[in-house]
Amino acid sequence: MPETRPVYLPPDPLTPERDITHQHFRPGEHVVIIKGAAGGELWGDAMKVVVPSWHTPTDEDGWRLLDPNGGDRSYVTAHPRYLVHLSKRCPECLMHQKALREYLVNRLGDGEEAVDCRWYSLTARFTQLVHIADVRPGR
Repeated sequence: MPETRPVYLPPDPLTPERDITHQHFRPGEHVVIIKGAAGGELWGDAMKVVVPSWHTPTDEDGWRLLDPNGGDRSYVTAHPRYLVHLSKRCPECLMHQKALREYLVNRLGDGEEAVDCRWYSLTARFTQLVHIADVRPGR
C-alpha cells in the first residue's frame, strides 16, 4: 500500500448504488477494493476471492477474501459491490473503475501523493469490511 494522506470526501456515492451480484465473482479470482487515487489513477487493496461468506453488515451474500500481505487480518469478508476484477477485464468492472476514477480525479486532482478516502473500515467481529454507506448503528 502506498504512503497515503487521509482526505475527508463525502461517502462514495457510486459503490453503494452498484448493482452487482454475488455470482459475478468466483473463488481464485483476484480483485481490488478501491480506496483512493494517486497521480490520477485509482489504488486499493488487492485480494484473492476464497469462498462465499455471509456479509453480516449488509445481511447479504459476500465473499471471504485473502489479503496476500497477511498480518492479523489475512482474511476479510466483503460485499460483492466493493470488489473490482483484477484477474480479468470484465465490462462491468471496467465501467465502475472509470466512473470512480472520474469521481475521484475531479475532486482530488491528479497529484502524485496517494489519497485514502477512508470509505472502508473493518468490524471487530468476524473481520467484515464495511463501506461507510453500509454502516448501521450497533454493528
